Amino acid sequence: MRMRGFETVENYKNAGINLPERKTALSAGYDIAAAESVTLLPRAVSLIPTGLKAYMQADEYLGIHIRSGLAFKNVLSLINSQGIIDSDYYNNSGNEGHIMIAVYNHGDEPVSVAKGDRVAQGIFYHYLLTDNDAAATTRSGGMGSTGK
Repeated sequence: MRMRGFETVENYKNAGINLPERKTALSAGYDIAAAESVTLLPRAVSLIPTGLKAYMQADEYLGIHIRSGLAFKNVLSLINSQGIIDSDYYNNSGNEGHIMIAVYNHGDEPVSVAKGDRVAQGIFYHYLLTDNDAAATTRSGGMGSTGK
């Protein structure tokens, strides 16, 4: 039985995408690379496609964190501090669960990210529910698809 992991989305099957991996035995995060070269414009939000989707257990999510060296050297941050990839984002009808990294460039110069550059880390987390939880909405798309 598969528990959690990464797969390549269909549109990137032949793009030479490497599945994320931990670099050391005690690393918490799986390094995630850019699937294409992207220029991060100054004072703007840019999306970095990864070509990846993640599967996990129903009571888990994948936390997305910008790589600290990339952030520090280039004055970058994730637009929402931490990306949260829910388990029902996998294979959703809107975008197959493609993980996109939303980065804000705080600097005054564009930042180039090359295909294959490690841009983020993914950490799988377990979460808890309240006693009276009754969420019934079903995901029907990508980012922001569950409404306001």
